[in-house]
Amino acid sequence: MRLTAEQAAIIRHSARASFGPLTRVWLFGSRVDDAQRGGDIDLLIQPPPPWPGDADILRRKIDFLVQLERQLGERKIDVIIEHPEDTRPIVRIAHETGIEL
Repeated sequence: MRLTAEQAAIIRHSARASFGPLTRVWLFGSRVDDAQRGGDIDLLIQPPPPWPGDADILRRKIDFLVQLERQLGERKIDVIIEHPEDTRPIVRIAHETGIEL
């Protein structure tokens, strides 16, 4: 995994501050491969139930990204929010190939 322990902790803490204390976070994509270099940070966020609604999720996602930028600096970060019964292929891939932070 090409994140430091401190960066992983910042991501976990920011996700839980934005989406709730039971939020789960997966790192996926090129950052899980130690042999690669560079690349953006791809994150899957699984908020705890109940689903707060799309408008609230968008607000929380923005809050999360602002917190990350303040603490990690300006970086390319892609965030996927998993909703209940999500069947998108990207969500399946993140769970299958990613690392839970």
